[in-house]
Amino acid sequence: MACLNRKDLGLLALRAAVGGVLIAHGTQKLFGWFGGGGLEGTAKAMEHMGFEPGRQSAIASGLGEAGGGALLVAGLATPAAGSIVAGTMAGAISVHAPSGFFAMGGGYEYPALLGACGLALGLSGAGCYSLDHLTRHRFDGAGLSLLAFAASAVGAAAVVARRQDVVRRREARAADDEAGVGLA
Repeated sequence: MACLNRKDLGLLALRAAVGGVLIAHGTQKLFGWFGGGGLEGTAKAMEHMGFEPGRQSAIASGLGEAGGGALLVAGLATPAAGSIVAGTMAGAISVHAPSGFFAMGGGYEYPALLGACGLALGLSGAGCYSLDHLTRHRFDGAGLSLLAFAASAVGAAAVVARRQDVVRRREARAADDEAGVGLA
């Protein structure tokens, strides 16, 4: 049966666009491509944002974006790819959330959109124009989907909670320093 329909073309276009953006952002973090900071610069930025340790956080973020994006473009293990993207964007959302929704004000609009696209693609599947289709869906079954989304949710929650703890400790330390607590 021939597989040529608008839905599958739309999924291919969405996977290519979202995955391409994620690959670009991930390679900025990992390799410094496209004007990015590379691992060293990203590690410093991650530490500053409260993701400790910075180097491991930079690697995880870069791999989540570049790897998840590449899997989306290929349409391979699409539920896992979508969950990786959604989980990675949860960390980015936690950084931008204090600035509100709109990206114009530094808000979380952009990572939320990328995360939602990853989630939707992971749930919908890649369509006919994909490696999942070519491999007869060996890597995108219901069991893998459930496991991938559960693992991503647990991982994202742990990363965000740890970051929030680091940020709270820093704020408390800064308030103590401002009040003169701990000065000899």
